[in-house]
Amino acid sequence: MSREAQQTGADGGEAREPRAGREIVAGVDGSPESLAAADWAAREAEHRGVPLRLAHAWRWEPLDLPLVQDEETQRHAAEEVVRAAETEIAGRHPKLEITAEVLTDTPVAALLDTIGEAEMLVIGSRGHGAVAGFLLGSYGQQVIAAATRPVVAVRARDDRAAEPPTGEILVGQQGSPEDSEAVLRFAFETAAARGAAIRAVRAWSLPPLFAYSPASLRLADDAGGLVPFEEKALRDALAPWRERYPYVPVTEHVELGSAGQVLLTTSGNAQLLVVGRRARRGALGQRIGSVAHAALHLAPCPVAVVPQG
Repeated sequence: MSREAQQTGADGGEAREPRAGREIVAGVDGSPESLAAADWAAREAEHRGVPLRLAHAWRWEPLDLPLVQDEETQRHAAEEVVRAAETEIAGRHPKLEITAEVLTDTPVAALLDTIGEAEMLVIGSRGHGAVAGFLLGSYGQQVIAAATRPVVAVRARDDRAAEPPTGEILVGQQGSPEDSEAVLRFAFETAAARGAAIRAVRAWSLPPLFAYSPASLRLADDAGGLVPFEEKALRDALAPWRERYPYVPVTEHVELGSAGQVLLTTSGNAQLLVVGRRARRGALGQRIGSVAHAALHLAPCPVAVVPQG
């Protein structure tokens, strides 16, 4: 199932030519959350001038009685999920190139295989408390932890046809410029495509009395103290991206506190929150970090989780 049409930019003018091998992938399962994610992905594809691919994972599983369904019935139901999503998104975005398909695999394996060299994967999220559901429960968390491309979690709105917010792109910066290269690249690319401003946030904590090395203390002293040291670290990380995207307005925000807490308290005016993650392997498999976990649960806006390192 596919539909092709000439593309236009977000401002109604001619769009950029799609980059070879690039697309945005949205996972759909028929839920309001996944349809909101597909709609968000369609707008982002228009901003970036790339095609949209809708994907639904399905694999034949015999169902227990009293529910009796044969393989063909389940297959038709899966095809109807993507057909309905494609029809709805095509109606909202008639000039966007869209393809849609059923992937015959488990949800995690199918979505991870599909994103390949995609710009990003977009999935639905219920958020605000316990994260549950087909696309952001155990499946979604596994996808985010293992994905090699950015994954954006979008929660359903009361009116999916409403215009998207016009706030900032909020991005969390941690560690060295090299540590945050991927997350800042994604944030600046997104802001440039949307004509949005960036608020870059660096949270810091007072070091344990015996944990700070003499070399670190010397660097902080050279910078004039701990706060100026953190401010300089943020400026240094932003410098190459400001040079590459001089037309993107940037606000620097350095605050004492945990990264998750600081990002959430500054996310009220954000249209997108961008955080990095390094997957950690626990007893039950790969897990995302605490900052990404807090953002996915509690942020009031879509959250992009970008793999680092």
